[in-house]
Formats: sequence, structure tokens, C-alpha cells
Amino acid sequence: MTVPVHLKRLRRKFGSTVALDGLDLDIAAGEMVALLGPSGCGKTTALRIIAGFESADGGELLMDGQDVTSVPANRRDIGMVFQSYSLFPNMTAAENIAYGLRVRGRPNAERKERARELLELVGMPGREGHYPHQLSGGQQQRVALARALAISPKVLLLDEPLSALDAKVRLTLREEIRRIQLDLGITTVFVTHDQEEALSMADRVAVMKDGQLEQCAAPGELYDRPATPFVAEFVGTMNRLPGTVRDGGVVELFGRRLPIHGELPAAGAEVEVLLRPEGLAVGDADDGAGTAATVRVATFLGPTTRLHLTTDSGAVCKADLPSWEATALTPGARCTITPHDHPVLVVDRGVAPSPKG
Repeated sequence: MTVPVHLKRLRRKFGSTVALDGLDLDIAAGEMVALLGPSGCGKTTALRIIAGFESADGGELLMDGQDVTSVPANRRDIGMVFQSYSLFPNMTAAENIAYGLRVRGRPNAERKERARELLELVGMPGREGHYPHQLSGGQQQRVALARALAISPKVLLLDEPLSALDAKVRLTLREEIRRIQLDLGITTVFVTHDQEEALSMADRVAVMKDGQLEQCAAPGELYDRPATPFVAEFVGTMNRLPGTVRDGGVVELFGRRLPIHGELPAAGAEVEVLLRPEGLAVGDADDGAGTAATVRVATFLGPTTRLHLTTDSGAVCKADLPSWEATALTPGARCTITPHDHPVLVVDRGVAPSPKG
């Protein structure tokens, strides 16, 4: 049975460095939540407190309604997968997987059967007798995942589980981890610095900054309707374009009026509009509509092409469009750009962009 996890006002300091500053986060039973943020935001500290490897200076950690803040790690019924795999080199895959069961005094036959079942689950049937050095990095991480699941934990924690793998293996394994998590319905929290990984795997993504939660939402909501400028600029690519706030909660950008969501400045304020590259439509130079611009760079990204553009007024921006529409938009080409009618965030001009970490 999986359980809900609640982090309530968690605080943690390391000397003068504040790692967590009153972190609140609720994780539903069976949910997968990604902790995402720049280096030093506190995401790994939060994971280690859930695991019991770090102690909080204040606040509470509840699992299934029970306060486990002071419960030792070995009594929390948690499985954890580490970035570095941490397999025992002198044990076979089966022995690594069954280690937690052996510590719990389970019979040998049960341990062997459980290891066999889990190797099947992670797509490695018949590898019971292989040692870690005989396995690829992706296979070692699969064994590490199977080991974490062997004790049937109520909560699964993943600490940058895919960062040491090459791109193709990482893509395959993140799909497998998500499949397994959904099949088992296990409450899962994972830390990652990879935005694509977080958005593609998690039910919700919790974006952290300076030890606090900026926003926790489903990937689509987080991307399309970020709650703060920090989230908007940290997740994905974002243009900053000059606009003017008008009456009625709108901002004027390139001759169009777009609804503002989030904090609403006073009418007449000169602001920067946060707009994603796909939020700009690119048209022919002789369309007679939109803002005139020149293509500076065209970057082919497979199904899409990213255009780096400069408007005649000097604004610099990026626009994404299907590659088949961009064949004629080579450096030096003239075009027009028009923002799509979509709610946007705005910030005061001169406010520095958020760090990516």
C-alpha cells in the first residue's frame, strides 16, 4: 500500500547556508512528483529528509498521517535509487536486488523468486548471475531500481537517477521508470535538474527556489501558466519582449493586446513580456500584418526549427515553428512576427532573468 507524504514547514541550515526555508509540499498516494530547481535550491536536501538521511531543523514530515520526522531511515519503509547506482560490486544482480530482503531475514527461496520477478519487471530477465561490472550503466540502474522495489516500499525516492547515462539510454529508462511506477501505483518523489525529464515523467512538478516552493503543478499547467516569473523562465525557453500595460488587464506587444495573468502592473507601465518561442507566429514579409523582423539564425531541431530574430525596432527574440514551414527562413530573410492570443506574465523592465542552475 502506498501512502501520501506531507512536508510541512521544513527548515534546514548548513552553517550559514539555508537549504530549506519553510518548505510545504503535499504528495498524494500513488503520485509521482519531481523536485526541480537550480543548484542549491534545496531539492536534494528535501529528498534526503524524506529518506531519513538528513534531519530537519524544524517542521514536520508526515507519511500516511503519521509524524516520521524523528523516525530512523531504516524504519521508514522507503526505497531509494541513487545517481551512482551504489550496487555492491561483489554481489550478483539477484543478490543486490535481494539484499534488503536478506537483511529482513526472508527465506532464500523467497529472495530468489522476488529477484527473478523484479528482473522481469525492469526488462532484464535471465540476468540473475551477472555482476555489476558485466552490466551497462543503464542495466545497473535497472538493477538499482529493482533493489529499491524489492522490499515493497510505501514510498520510492529517486535522486538524479538518470544523469549519469547517455541521452538514448536516459530516454528509454525514464519511460520504463514511469511505466513501472504507474503499474505499481507507488508514491514516488524524484530529484532532477533536467526539465524535459521532469515534465515528461511526473504527475506534478515542484519548482523550488532558495529552499521554498515556487509552484507545484501538472506539467502542462506549469509550462503554459507559470505562477511566477522565476518558474516561467526556469522551465523551458522564454523571450523577454518590451510591452506596455493597458487598461483592462492587458499588455500591448507588437501591436496586439494580450491578457496578463499573475501580478498586474498599473496601466501605462513599461514592462517586459514573458513569451515562449512557440507563442510567436511567423509570417511572410509582405503579409502587411505583424511586426517586421529579420532572421539572424535558423537552428534545425528535427520536427521544429528555432529562429533567432531581430525586429526593425531592435527587439531580439526566438520563434519556434514546424521545420517544413521554415525552409525559406534562412539567415537574412525578412518576415513578420505576431504574438498568439495567450495569457502572459510581465515583469518590470530591468529585472534580471532567473538563473537556470
